[in-house]
Amino acid sequence: MATKKITDSSFHDDVIASGQPVLVDFWAEWCGPCKMIGPALEEISDELGEKVVIAKINIDDNPEAPARYGVRGIPTMILFKNGTPSATKVGAAPKSALKGWLEGEL
Repeated sequence: MATKKITDSSFHDDVIASGQPVLVDFWAEWCGPCKMIGPALEEISDELGEKVVIAKINIDDNPEAPARYGVRGIPTMILFKNGTPSATKVGAAPKSALKGWLEGEL
């Protein structure tokens, strides 16, 4: 299951109203560390697809959600459970660290 692209307008339906946990990756095209973790998030999405949805939102095109959730630096990943932020990770990390953090939070 590939990562899901979301927007400010789809945020409520795709994240808040989701029936399963959603990891939202706040990123931008110009962000080198964001591009570094992109392939790892795709792989994690394939590996944990039944347990969590991994979504990506471009902060340049969608400024409302990052402002609402206090995103100050990117990449920032926020795990939402039952429509509420439950864990946050800021900065790039190797795939093993990202997956370990996410599994620990699920």
